[in-house]
Amino acid sequence: MTSRRTHIIRLAFIFLALIIAFLWWATQPDVARQPIGELYDRRPNIQPMREQKFPTISMPKIVGWQGDAKPVAAPGLQVQLYADKLDHPRWMTLLPNGDVLVAESTQPDRDLNGLMDRITMWMMKRGNGSNKSANRITLLRDADKDGRVEYRSQFLTEANGLNSPFGMALMGDTLYVGNTNALIAFPYKTGDTTIAVQGQKIIDLPANAPNNHWTRNVIATQDGTRLYVTVGSNSNIAENGMDKEKLRANILEVEPKQKAGRVFAYGLRNPTGLAIDPWAKRLWTTVNERDMLGSDGPPDYMAAVIEGKFYGWPYYYWGGNPDERVQDFDWSLQQYAARGDYALGPHTASLGLAFTDAIRLGAPFEKGAFVGQHGSWNRSPVSGFKVIYVPFNENAFAEGAPKDVLAGFLNADGEAQGRPVGVIGDANGAMLVADDAGNRIWRVTPITK
Repeated sequence: MTSRRTHIIRLAFIFLALIIAFLWWATQPDVARQPIGELYDRRPNIQPMREQKFPTISMPKIVGWQGDAKPVAAPGLQVQLYADKLDHPRWMTLLPNGDVLVAESTQPDRDLNGLMDRITMWMMKRGNGSNKSANRITLLRDADKDGRVEYRSQFLTEANGLNSPFGMALMGDTLYVGNTNALIAFPYKTGDTTIAVQGQKIIDLPANAPNNHWTRNVIATQDGTRLYVTVGSNSNIAENGMDKEKLRANILEVEPKQKAGRVFAYGLRNPTGLAIDPWAKRLWTTVNERDMLGSDGPPDYMAAVIEGKFYGWPYYYWGGNPDERVQDFDWSLQQYAARGDYALGPHTASLGLAFTDAIRLGAPFEKGAFVGQHGSWNRSPVSGFKVIYVPFNENAFAEGAPKDVLAGFLNADGEAQGRPVGVIGDANGAMLVADDAGNRIWRVTPITK
């Protein structure tokens, strides 16, 4: 009897050891096998993807900026603190008188359902340093033009109807704000430092649970009569069903006077940055691609958005490359799947976007775009955590190797001192960078001799 009990115990230990070994094997991070430079530019070297059952988790710990530490600017440039003591500053817009509005915001509260949802929220807290949205837009004013804010005010708050606000656009005498669940509008006149009224709803925006990719950016169209609004997908690859993705993974075009919107372009997993280039007047966006296909991709990308185009999500990436993990896969759409115009590296979380008409840093940053790369949480080694410059060619398309403009957001130990998000130009053409983990805004200018 003792021998039989010993045998059963031994088998139980072997079985437990096998389970532990399997879990260890299944959760090992997928390590990049390609030089990251191969996954930038117009023709990235996209290799077969490696499906993961469990995501690589490699998120640097946030330690903030200690003492006089600050990011590292490219040669010929300098960086200084523009504003601090903010609460998760994400996105900015420049007002006609030089004031800057900054949205202090993060994902709204939500119920946690399942392991992946809990992992996502844990990573959000670890990666952003916050799990409670301030629901505030703050006005910043550099009154003496020394490159540092002297005056600030609570411009809009939750009392005005803010709900995880992100994008802001001034069109005429109306300021539009992209809440996670609605596009809302406020009256504005130049010089206002606060607004007292409730926001007027223009249209509802999808915010159905679990409301992944919650940010809603907004800019005015070239003719100043309509608005473009970004709405990211509600999942990685529609694993909860396409019925949960209604009006998601799109850029919408909104007519505010009619309070009506339509899909302008679709199949964009998580479009965030929006800007109109000053040369060909094309609408560009930055897009975050899908996860759990390994550390080498697919790459995030920039696209010159074409009206009515399908950009592949969830069925395809970078044109017609199929992702057969998707339920009810649709091969009929392969021929219609447009690819991005410029790959921005794998898992870089490329968000902020601004052109050189707004940001004037001189040579070699004279014709192109600036992109804020928030940084990876699911790649080994990590990627992003910097602001890059993407050159444009004579046909006004992105082409050529990117250049680092602002780096040093990771310290020597690989910890995150900050994470760049929104990128805009101030009234003098300096680059402002919202740092949501460092709770600061940085200002980058050329070094003058």
